[in-house]
Amino acid sequence: MKNRFLIIVIFFLTIKGFAQTTIIPDYANDTRVITTGVPFALIATDARAAGLGDMGVATSPDAYSQFWNASKNVFSENQSGISLSYTPYLSKLVNDIGLASLTYYNRFNENSAFGVGFRYFSLGEIEFVEDEFSEPVIQKPNEFALDVSYSIRLSDQFGMGVGLRYLRSDLKLQRDNVDAKAASTFGADITGYYQSEEQAYSDFNGRWRGGFAIQNIGPKFKYDEAAPENFQPTNLRLGGGFDFIFDEYNKLGLTAEFTKLLVPTPPILGNEYEYIDENNNGVYDEGIDTLGDEVRSNVVFSGQDDQVPFLSGMFQSFGDAPGGFKEELQEFTYALGAEYVYQDAFSLRAGYFNEHETKGARKFFALGAGFKYNVLNLDMSYLFSSSKVPSPLEGTLRFSLTFNLGAGEYDEY
Repeated sequence: MKNRFLIIVIFFLTIKGFAQTTIIPDYANDTRVITTGVPFALIATDARAAGLGDMGVATSPDAYSQFWNASKNVFSENQSGISLSYTPYLSKLVNDIGLASLTYYNRFNENSAFGVGFRYFSLGEIEFVEDEFSEPVIQKPNEFALDVSYSIRLSDQFGMGVGLRYLRSDLKLQRDNVDAKAASTFGADITGYYQSEEQAYSDFNGRWRGGFAIQNIGPKFKYDEAAPENFQPTNLRLGGGFDFIFDEYNKLGLTAEFTKLLVPTPPILGNEYEYIDENNNGVYDEGIDTLGDEVRSNVVFSGQDDQVPFLSGMFQSFGDAPGGFKEELQEFTYALGAEYVYQDAFSLRAGYFNEHETKGARKFFALGAGFKYNVLNLDMSYLFSSSKVPSPLEGTLRFSLTFNLGAGEYDEY
């Protein structure tokens, strides 16, 4: 389909508040969505993770561990695997925007594994027509990421992994700017995964799981010298879960995951006025502007600065929210997921994802199912939005396909 327009979402920031000596906005109630470049890197690529509420850092290993927590590869039961997935985006409006992914992993031995992954996000075809006499010009903006990873098992229950990623974003349209070009950068991941031995309880056996991942650690990038720099979607994922193993046929896994963007909060720009009641009648006359228009201050106004290096921005992101600790907590998202598995051949999944109203307002429920036959896995998921803000993935049915090579090569469960 040829789209004539790009779909652009713009967030308006409104700052209000009054005080006797200075204007101090009610920061905690403002909408301050943290934006980054290449946001497609945060979209769940596979149907299993999507069916659990967009989580994957502490779930059991699968072929998509490359995109969530590469250290899980070294706990895989299979020697290697290949996965394919496609996620339609804004499917209610258009039919040619989507995210495709391909992964491959190989477990060398008991203690090491490597993986590669490729993600391609297409915005379809954009058709520009100057007038009725001109030939239409068609452009195809897109983004992609190429990943490689290596993981090592440091003990029977714990492993770590590192990953490198090349990102390329070709969203600049040359209709108005002939000098437009694609932007590119690189990033790194640091991950860890813990999986306990199976333990016997009174009525069932169980296993604990835990994981962390710091993803997309890398320099900022921009399209041209005149454009501002963009932060990568550097993020921290923390998760934990427990598997209820009722017998050799039935298992239930419960998992929780928390995520925070390690990107500075957007700045508060504006004025700081002194208000003076010269007549002592309760009416305050506007006095001197002590900051000036669009001036940043480390005291009253704070947040993301174009000049902040990416590494400093990561540490700054834990304490720069203008609303203080309360707003910092609002920048965490959380997901809850449950997965029932029967005979390692059939799975039912449910999940919930929550993001604070002032930080994007993504809230949704998800359902999913998985089927395994011989070396083939088929997973599917469906999303129900519970937010006032419509989700671009609402009502989207997603499918993922996995080929397990060397199935059952390692005994991990």
